[in-house]
Order: sequence, then structure tokens, then C-alpha cells
Amino acid sequence: MLSTFNFRLTPVPFAILAAFGGAAYAQQPAGNAESEKTEQAETTDVKAGKAASGKTAAPVAKQEKAEAVRTVEISGNREYDERRLDTATKVVVTHEEIVKFGDSTVADVLKRLPGITIGGVQGRGGEIRMRGLGSGYTQILLNGEPSPPGFSLDSIAPELIERIEIMRAATAEYSTQAIAGAINIVLKKAVQTAQREIKPGASYEHGVWSEGVNLQLSDRIDKLSYSLAGATYRGRWERPSTIEEIGTDATGKQDLARHYTDENHGRFEVVNISPRLNWVLPNGDNLTSQSFVTHNESEGNTRENITTSIGDAPLYASNSQHFKSRSNMFRTDVNWIHKLSEGAKLDVKFGANYNKRDSDVAYQGYSDTGVFELDRKLTTDATDKGFTASGKYSTPIITDHALVVGWDGAYSQRGEDRLQNDATFTGITPINLNESFSATVKRLAVFAQDEWSVTQRWSVYMGLRWETLDTSSEGKLFSAVSNRSAVWSPLLQTLWKLPDSKNDQVRFGLTRTYKAPSTGNLIPRRYLSNNNSAVSPDSQGNPNLRPELAWGLDAAYEHYLPDGGLLSASVFYRRIDDITRQQLSFTNGSWVTMPVNDGQATTRGIELEAKMPLRSLYKTAPAIDFRANLSFNWSTLSTVPGPNNRLDSQTPVSANLGMDYKVGGMPLTLGGNLSFQDGGPVRLSGTQSSYSAPKRVLDMFGLWKFDAKTQLRISLANMLHQDNVAATIYADATGSQRQTTFTPTNTVVRVLLEQKF
Repeated sequence: MLSTFNFRLTPVPFAILAAFGGAAYAQQPAGNAESEKTEQAETTDVKAGKAASGKTAAPVAKQEKAEAVRTVEISGNREYDERRLDTATKVVVTHEEIVKFGDSTVADVLKRLPGITIGGVQGRGGEIRMRGLGSGYTQILLNGEPSPPGFSLDSIAPELIERIEIMRAATAEYSTQAIAGAINIVLKKAVQTAQREIKPGASYEHGVWSEGVNLQLSDRIDKLSYSLAGATYRGRWERPSTIEEIGTDATGKQDLARHYTDENHGRFEVVNISPRLNWVLPNGDNLTSQSFVTHNESEGNTRENITTSIGDAPLYASNSQHFKSRSNMFRTDVNWIHKLSEGAKLDVKFGANYNKRDSDVAYQGYSDTGVFELDRKLTTDATDKGFTASGKYSTPIITDHALVVGWDGAYSQRGEDRLQNDATFTGITPINLNESFSATVKRLAVFAQDEWSVTQRWSVYMGLRWETLDTSSEGKLFSAVSNRSAVWSPLLQTLWKLPDSKNDQVRFGLTRTYKAPSTGNLIPRRYLSNNNSAVSPDSQGNPNLRPELAWGLDAAYEHYLPDGGLLSASVFYRRIDDITRQQLSFTNGSWVTMPVNDGQATTRGIELEAKMPLRSLYKTAPAIDFRANLSFNWSTLSTVPGPNNRLDSQTPVSANLGMDYKVGGMPLTLGGNLSFQDGGPVRLSGTQSSYSAPKRVLDMFGLWKFDAKTQLRISLANMLHQDNVAATIYADATGSQRQTTFTPTNTVVRVLLEQKF
């Protein structure tokens, strides 16, 4: 049944491509510069020439180059198209695109972008993946820095984001822990004029309402400008699911059949605040303070009933769980930009972050006859804190070169206390725990990069980054553990504008990247499963993990159409050594999974992207913009037998098709997007595999502008409300076990009133 379902959905992306034949992905050129130009400290005469002419700058005198730099800063460089003109490949998503559908999470925004997919249940956030890869292969940056420990993108309201930058190939300036690529979330910074805006809204899903409000304030007083962005949401959820578990013996005869019914409901509250101050000092320097504060609180109940029709009942045939969780995060930084002679700049930033999370869980387990067997109380308290320091020196002194050298360092501490008290009533051995551990992570990197305009049509980016990571941890139940890794990352990217063409160009990149083991994977503490089995095992870390190292190739062809249209095709290849995978074993009567380095993997893929205003073909056509993207990914692991031995459950095919229509004669804009994400079987080891059903998501929105300051946005998310299906399978010579989870989803209706003052 599942394989048939997969076959029906697989042709969808091909139909998308055929239907519009290269029609369009509507991503606007980057218009993200702010008046003070604080975040583009590396701007040089090369980029100034590009911004002014749309071409690579020709050699000029030093004095003329310094004047060009000053001109760019005064004008704000609003027409500079980073995607088209920068040698290092970058896709920029503007604030207008981010808020278009009225999404409640960043993941919902990202799922429509080329080459990006979201793990988990559709419409509920999840792991962000580039080229189908997550689990640390995709680097998530916040304001250009690695996101702090314990940070979740779901805690940021899309309204607080100025832009999103997608970097398919690594650069020396940012961390090279980006085998699949990097996504940089840039919080709101620009202060052009005084602004007052409030956006109250509400959403409805599966019989329950959620509500929230966004606030934007900004102004300028002489040389001081400030902005304050805030958002708060609260609501409830009702999320049932069912699980089917089937087992067979060595002869293939069924010896196990269980049906799980799960009920999950609760409430949540979220508050985000992002203040920013900027001073222009008398000598022309800039001093900027950017902060981000978030508070999350949730409380809920889960009830599970297990009916066994064949075989033995599990230890706890029914259970109930009540949980409360709270988290508070604070992050701030101070950025100083000092202007030097002949257009050079020194950009220095210091930051600090603090993240505290605690949770209380009450779990009760019952036998298949209804006997109360276990009363478990679990309390967890975790804290992450640290600071960062970075700096870079940029100079345009050498003709046609944009030279940047810099450093990047971070120090963080993580502490966690976990207290578990069991009360048992039928002879079951209680598991009482009083665990605590602490971990320290130190990161240091130095880098140099040069963007060289060799000719007016050919530019080359060269970079070198050395990055080291030291991790140490200790706890009550394990000995002190320390690890150190260091990686040299040479990087090369080049952009060539084809002869006799203003609209065609080719890119190529060669990168050395890596994936460091997460702190959690290095700590050998044990996480227990309530009903331990081969498909629901315990898990623990491995202090002997090594980094995964990768060489990568990227190539792309881009054709720019009139009126902002674009057609592009790109390919990539990665060879990854010391791959990390989960190894399952049966130890001391329990199933346990642990990460191990095991062999080599290769991954490769093709990405197609297009956007096309219909009026670029027919001048009298309606104001319709088409967008589309299509991605294919393949991978193999040397130590896992095929077929379907894909890396990290990689998404093999993803696609998006969308359009926006400005209704003629009316202040109304309509739009929609259909996204497709393939699944299928994945071989994890010689005995383990998994399955996920393809996912289809249809979103639509309508925007009515009452006047220049008031507009109403209504959106329908997940209109197809397709059930999410995921399975875990274990099979060896003694038999097999398969657990399949069916999670229904719902259409979400959102209404947002946007009022400027």
C-alpha cells in the first residue's frame, strides 16, 4: 500500500516542470542595504563598480576608488543585486517574500525556496535541510554567526526577519561547517525613516484558535537611530496520531500485531523582542547594538493506548503524560566599524548569549489489564551561556581586489541536571536517576578571502579558513571526555559572464567543508525508551566521534530575463569521509543506538529554478508572476548495502510551483504555492530501514490594501491536509518488526491586519 502511494505521487514534480516549462521562482533581487551600511563593511571599489554599472569594475585610481566607496554608502546601494553580481553564490529572500503567506514559523517560509526541504510533519516546523540533508550538514546562521546552543528557528517570528540568505557553497568569512550549504537569518536592522506598525492576527486549526500581534517601531534622532521589533503568540493544539506495529518470525509468519492510539493536546505562549541601536560617530565610525530576546512556554497532555491482537502486550500497554516546559533566550552583540584610509575598514563584533530551559514531566504507565505499574517524575534543567568575538579587515587598496582577513571565536558552557524518580507497584525495577553534566565548547577560526575582478567578465573568489573546535564534558555517570578537531578549508568560486551576452553567466566552486560532532552526540549519557525495542531503542552518545570531512564541487548556469526574470540550473557533488551513522546493538537486555564514524558517502544533485513575470512575454498580459523550482538528490554510503542506502534519509526529489496575481483595477493580490517533497524507503544499515510518504502542501493567500497604511492578509496553509506517514523497520535472520506512524494534519486559516501609523 505504501509503495503504491509513493508511485502515484512521484510524477508530481515532473508535471510541475512540464506545465510551465521553466516558469518562475519569484525571488526578488536583494535590496537590503541600510543607510548606515553597517553590515557591508567589506564593500570595496569592485562592488561599487558593480552596483553602479551592473558589470565588474575596470581598474581605477585609488582616489577614484575611495570616492566610489563613499558614494555607495551615501546612496545606500539599493540597486545592488548580490545574487547576480557577487562572485560567491548567494540567494537573497527579501522581507516582502518572507511575510507574503503570513507564515507562523521560519520553516514554513523556507519550504518554498529552491533546494530546501523540511523534515517532520508538514505544517509543524521541523529540521531544515538543504540538498535534502539535515543533521548538521546544513549550517544555520543568525546574523552571520552560528546559532547558539539550544536555539530553535521556530522561536523567531518571520516578521522579525529582514532577509534570508542562502549560500550553496561555503565562503571563508562564515563557518565552513556547511557541507550541504548555509542559511543565514538576518534580523531587522534597516532604519530608513520613522515607522510605526502593528499587526494583530489569529489562526484556526482543528477546532482551536491561536492569536498574536507583531509590533514594529523605528526612528532617527540626529546621528542615533533605533528600531524595536516584537511579536507575541499564544494558542492551543490538538494533534492525534495512530501507530501500527507488525512483527514476523524467521519463517515470515506474523507473530505480533499492535495498534497504538495517541492523543496530544496542549497550549503554548511565545514572546520575541529584537531591539537595535545605531550611532554614527563624529569621525564617521558606526557603533551598533543588536539584541534578541525570546520566551517560550508550553504545557500539554499525551495519552497512549496500545491494543495487542497478536503476541505479547508491551510492558506499559497504556500510559499518560503531562509536561510543562519553559525556555528563555537572550542574545546581544555590539558591532564597531572603523573607517581607515583609502576605503579600508575594520569591523569588530562582540556578543553574548544565554539560554535556559527547564521541563517537568509526569508519566504513568499501566499494564494491559489496567494495573497501575509506574509513576515517574522527571525534571530537567539546562543552561547554555557563552560569548563570541569576531573581526575582519577589508581593503580595496589593490586594484580590482576585495581583500578581507579576519577571525572568529566563541566560548560556550552547557550545564544540565536531570532528576528521575520512579515509583513502581508490581515488582518492576525502578530507574531512579540523579544525573548532571557540564560541557565546554571553544571555537576559533582565522580566515582570508579575496574577490578578484580579473576582467570585466571574469571574477574569482579565493578563500582559506582554519577552524578548530575543542569540546570537553564531564558528568556524574561518566568520566571526563575531551575532543579536539581542526580543519583547513581552501575555497574557490568563480563567475564568468558569457561573451556577447548581458544576461548569461556561469559559476563554478570548489570547497572543503566539514561537520563537527554535536555536543550531545559526544556525551555518553543514556536516554531511555519507555517500551524498549529494535524500532524504539534507547540512545546514547559516543565520545570517540570524529568530524566528517568533505570535498565539494558546485556549478551553475544563470540566464536573467527582462523585468527581473530568471532561469538557472545548478549541479553539486560532495564526497564525505568518516561519515556518521546510527549503529543499533542489543546490549545487556536492551536495544541501544549510538552514533559511529563508518566509511565514506557521496551525494550529488541537480537544482532547477525559474521566475517569470508574464508581462515579460506579453506586455498586455495580466500582472501575474510565476515561480518554480525542482531539485533531484542522490547519495550512497559505502558501508550500507543498497538499494536506497541514502545519506541521512536524504530527500530525493522536491519541487515548488507558485504564482502571484495583482488583480487589475482592484487593491487585491492573490497567490498560491504547491510544494512537493518525495520520500520512499531508506536503508540505514544491514538490518535497519525507514520509510516516509511523499508530502504535498498547498498554501494560498490574499492581500487587500485598503490604503497606503492599512491592509488585510488572509492565508490558507496546508489546504490538502495530507496525512503524514513514517515507518521504522528492523529485520534480521530471526524475523522482522515494523512500526508505522500515521499523523493527520489540518488546514490552517490565518488572518492578519497590518496597520502603519
